[in-house]
Amino acid sequence: MNVKALIAEFIGTFALIFVGVGAIASNYIIGGQSGLVGIALAHGLTIAVMVSATAAISGGHFNPAVTIGLFVAQKIDAINTFGYVIAQCLGAIFAAFLIKLCMPHDALMAVGMGTPALGANISASMGLLTEIILTFFLVFVVYGTAVDKRAPKVGGLFIGLTVALDILIGGPITGAAMNPARHLGPALLGGGLQNLWIYWVGPIVGGILAAVTYRTTLE
Repeated sequence: MNVKALIAEFIGTFALIFVGVGAIASNYIIGGQSGLVGIALAHGLTIAVMVSATAAISGGHFNPAVTIGLFVAQKIDAINTFGYVIAQCLGAIFAAFLIKLCMPHDALMAVGMGTPALGANISASMGLLTEIILTFFLVFVVYGTAVDKRAPKVGGLFIGLTVALDILIGGPITGAAMNPARHLGPALLGGGLQNLWIYWVGPIVGGILAAVTYRTTLE
């Protein structure tokens, strides 16, 4: 098991949850001035810089759905897949714990700890399908810009942009998690575990479908 890679995955996932939850709470504090665009950019920029910083070490997954998708496509072995997922979840939980020490409690509670959640009038089936599609886009771009050896070495930028565009469409529907760890950390630290299964099944199915599609038809 690659310990350096596990540390990189922990730090990258930590950054995503810390900045993501912080941006949502900050938006509440300033009266919604940054809005959905600001929240999308916060997530997307974090992914862009952290993937760029860690791509040479771990590949910059920061997401169990990405890791499991690449495992199915035989791009990472079982031992490291397990280690990556654990590191990602621990990074998310630790980030959610520390953001509670950095942000006003009232703001965090008002936004449910920034935990992705189904929007008004959104059923479980609608949310599940949305998470599958959004994560498909994300892992497809990961594969095409970072995994494929033919790709230009700018994967971090385009992966971050994909996260941002997914949040712009999916934020009001599901919170656009695309990432079980993104939901798990804040949910455990006060956001609630409602519909937890959606945020594991949806992203993992979407990630697997994207990896298999790219591997079998485009690689």
